[in-house]
Parts: sequence; C-alpha cells; structure tokens
Amino acid sequence: MKKNKGKYIKENIVMFPGTVERLFTQGHEHAEKYEYDLAAQSFREALQYEEADEHTLRVFAYSLYETRQFDEARAITEQLLAMGPQRYIEVMELYLSICMELREFYHVQQLVNSLLEENVVPEPMIEKFQSILNLSVKLAQLTSKEDEVEAEVEVDADEFELVNFEQLPLYVQLNKLQMLMHANIRPLLPQMQAIIESTTIHPMVQSMALYVLVEQQVDLELNIEKFDHQMVVNPKELQLPDEMPVAAEVLAGLPEKLEKESSVLEMVQYLVARHLLVTYPFQWFDYTAEEITSGYTDYVHSLFGQIKETDYELIGLIQQLEKFSDIPEA
Repeated sequence: MKKNKGKYIKENIVMFPGTVERLFTQGHEHAEKYEYDLAAQSFREALQYEEADEHTLRVFAYSLYETRQFDEARAITEQLLAMGPQRYIEVMELYLSICMELREFYHVQQLVNSLLEENVVPEPMIEKFQSILNLSVKLAQLTSKEDEVEAEVEVDADEFELVNFEQLPLYVQLNKLQMLMHANIRPLLPQMQAIIESTTIHPMVQSMALYVLVEQQVDLELNIEKFDHQMVVNPKELQLPDEMPVAAEVLAGLPEKLEKESSVLEMVQYLVARHLLVTYPFQWFDYTAEEITSGYTDYVHSLFGQIKETDYELIGLIQQLEKFSDIPEA
C-alpha cells in the first residue's frame, strides 16, 4: 500500500496516522466473519486515502460480490486484472461470476473463449471454465427469449395507477404484478413506487411489487412501511427474499433441527416461505435466525396440541403474518 506520512486531510476530515491501516484491518476481520457489508464499507473508506495491495482488493471485490454490489465489484476486479495479479485465474473467475450476475452473457462468452484459445486456463480449471461458457450460452438464449416475451406483453399503465389498482380484488392485484415479471417494468416505475410505498396497500402486494423491481435490477430509492416498521431500500442492491442473510440461515438450518419430525419440518418450511414474502424486505424485523426457527417450531407444535413455554410475542407475530399471507382467490 502507498502511505502518506503525518495526518491525512481530505474534504476537511483529518485522518491521524494508523487510522487507514486500522480500516483495512477491520475490513479483513469483517470479511473473515462473513460480515461482507461491513467489510466493503471499511475498505471503501480506507481506499479514499490509500491504495490497497492485491490481496485487499481481492477481498474487497469478493465482499462487494457477496453483497450484490455488482457494478462496484466489477470495477474493482477490472482494476485487479489490469495489475496482472498473481492469482489471475481466481480473480478472472470472480470477474466472470460478476458479469454473469450483471447478465453480460455475451461478454462472458467472448472472454472464456479467448482464455481457452490462448491456453491461459490451467488444466484442472478447464472443465470449470467450459461449464461457465456453456451456462452463459444457455442464459443468453433464455434472456433473448424473455426479451421477446417482454416485447409482446402489453401493459395498461392506468391499471397500475394507485387510485385504480387498489380498487381491484387482492388476488387480481397479485396476478397483474406477476404478469409484470415478463414485461419491461421501467415505464411503470412511478406507478410501482406508489404501490410499494403506499401504507394502505396489502403488505403481500407491496412485497410482490418490490420483488418484480429486484428481479429486474431497478435502480430506485424506495421508502417502505409495513407492520409499523420503515426502511429505505434500492431494488438494485436488494437480495431476493430467500437470499437475505437471516432467511437463508433459517431455511438452511431447519432440515437439521427438524430431521426427526418430517411433518413438522414440511409445515414450518411452508409457513416460513409464505411469511418471508409478506414481511419482505424486513426479514421478520429484529428477530434472529435462531429465534425465528424456534418460534415457528413452537407454533407448529402448538397446532398439533404440544403447548410449551415459548416467546408469545413472536408467536403473535407469526399468527399475524399467517393472516396476511392467506390470500382469498375471490
């Protein structure tokens, strides 16, 4: 890293000696604990004052990738590749993964073909890079077909004006939003924002509208309020419901916790999936994965007549979410 002696002065902020080194250290420590959002924040701040070495940039890029900040991750990996890193193939693999997330499938094909033709890829990695190439070809074909479908979907913007949309039956609202999965959503952003930010629309409808924007990586700031909680989010930076940290931990841990109770496991997984969507993007608010897992297990046990001491406040929330996730079809 290139260092400056004495104090750092940038935009009227004084950085004392050791501060930047501490930020880099914190970044690595957060990454080791899988706290990638905090790691990225530390690295980003430190890099305002000092250049980083190859290893630090690689960890920064990976942290950005893990937190779905793909545009910034791409810029960092391109910087790394321009340096001619010692672990070139590892960095290139990360770069290809980022480009795949950005849906730049043809760019991936060109790169992998070039690498294979130039015999740059080590023998043990050839099969993996060939798999990346094959996947990019399939996804490019699929994207092309989706684009054709999107072009065919005709959307009446007036139907999605909040004053008209909220008059529709709930199941119709959800069906119309599901239809937008195959349409170009961008001409409807004002209407979608109004639906998502409405405090009178059903929370499941808010979630479905937000899901559509996340799927299409829309760059827009939204102020969401539901169940007396408020959050500002950007769909482009938001993970899908089952990919969010607490949700992913809950879903991954349930099979082991309930491996001897298959019927309970099936019902808990069903409820978690429904409630995860209705609370999106809040992830059950302030509860931890362990509390959520125990709460749903206790709730399902109670349905089978097994009553025991539990977190009744959480049980009350689960009952509330069950009410809001039960959508009538008429």
